[in-house]
Amino acid sequence: MRREPVEKTEDATNGDAIDAEAILPVPAGDPALHLPREALIATLRAHRPPRDVGRVVLLVARAVDHARSTPARVLLQPNTPLPGDRWDPANKYGTANQLSVMDAGVARAVCNGQDLTLPGDNLLLDLDLSEANLPVGSVLQVGAAACEVTEKAHTGCKLYTQRFGIDAMRLTADEQWKASRLRGLFLRVLRPGEVAVGDEVRVVARGPRET
Repeated sequence: MRREPVEKTEDATNGDAIDAEAILPVPAGDPALHLPREALIATLRAHRPPRDVGRVVLLVARAVDHARSTPARVLLQPNTPLPGDRWDPANKYGTANQLSVMDAGVARAVCNGQDLTLPGDNLLLDLDLSEANLPVGSVLQVGAAACEVTEKAHTGCKLYTQRFGIDAMRLTADEQWKASRLRGLFLRVLRPGEVAVGDEVRVVARGPRET
């Protein structure tokens, strides 16, 4: 299988077995499929994700060499990568970036026909990820696992620009759209549990947890 060039990174791949549907190299993105700002905004304005109960659309594990696997089911655990993912609990953010999440509808819009693993997020959810709907500290039931929205902002990077174009990148930081979290958010696992594609995602509590 062809592999893309690898950025220098510490090998933090978890060795747990995963039920993988596919293992794919990561393409750079097709510039011919990059949508202009006006087309993206029109699609996003028509997008109405559920606010309270949604579902898991895709699970993605990112290998150290940036290839992707798409398991049908995983066990999520505190302080542990999604099985097969390169996330390292010893990273400088701690558990604040344990699981990266993106709204599946937004992913479909920016991918514009490209593979939905391309954004590189662990979970694609059919759920409203906006700050208004999910303030930091909100708790989600994801399958059988409980997860918390963390304080770390999920922002675009040069790879996002390469894959989806400069207009898609600029929209993530646009003041009008920033609170919508077009790039997504991060979760940390509070209580372990299995999660499968198609599982329900439910908002259990909004706002900071009581300590």
